[in-house]
Amino acid sequence: MNRRTLLRTTAVLGAAGLTTGASLDAATAATATGTSSPRRGDPLRAQVVLFDGVEELDLAAPYEVLSASDHFTDRDVEVQYVTLDGRRTITAAFGTTLRVDRGWAPEKADLLVVPGGGYARKEAPGVWAEIRRGALPRALAEARRPGLTIAALCTGVMLLSAAGVTRGRPCTTHHKARDLLQEQGGVLKNARVVDDGDLVTAGGVTSGLDLALWLVRRELGVDAALGLEAMLEYEARGTVWTSATRS
Repeated sequence: MNRRTLLRTTAVLGAAGLTTGASLDAATAATATGTSSPRRGDPLRAQVVLFDGVEELDLAAPYEVLSASDHFTDRDVEVQYVTLDGRRTITAAFGTTLRVDRGWAPEKADLLVVPGGGYARKEAPGVWAEIRRGALPRALAEARRPGLTIAALCTGVMLLSAAGVTRGRPCTTHHKARDLLQEQGGVLKNARVVDDGDLVTAGGVTSGLDLALWLVRRELGVDAALGLEAMLEYEARGTVWTSATRS
């Protein structure tokens, strides 16, 4: 048994309640009554948007959580890094270089995740540079369509704000950007994750874990999220605010 299989098996057993004395029958019954999402034929397709100056943890946390969710559901999950400029190498905030082989194709996604980065350095690569350039905010505004959820974390939310996506919508961002988000028309909520249907936003850097776990719970079911928490040895933290359409 390889390491990933072992982790998956242990996590599934833990999520089923064996560590707390519950039986597998109880877990099976929960599945039968709809606690878990049923299998669907179409894969869940997620794209994580990269740009020069993006924060390493911002891009890695959602990517790993969403990719690993494939182990805890019967539904296929496809996760890709994409850039607006097509295949190229990007340099992240702390110097990590990543080769991205996928170009801009939000029409082929169910989830579009926008990380932040570089917000404290206005003249360096990052969110401010992308806002000044204008191409990425315009592309994000044009990406909106029925069936696509746009999610953002940390200062990546400010790219959505520049695109007009958050105007008049419940949302949150990194604590240092909250005032500006509100000034630009966002309806600020003091929550770790804010789910307003086709727009889901999250707070500072580490909230990428909580954002992704929430998206997994929403799209793939509670059991998938529990299995991930056990595998990652991380428990989702903070409050998730949901709109009336999601409650």
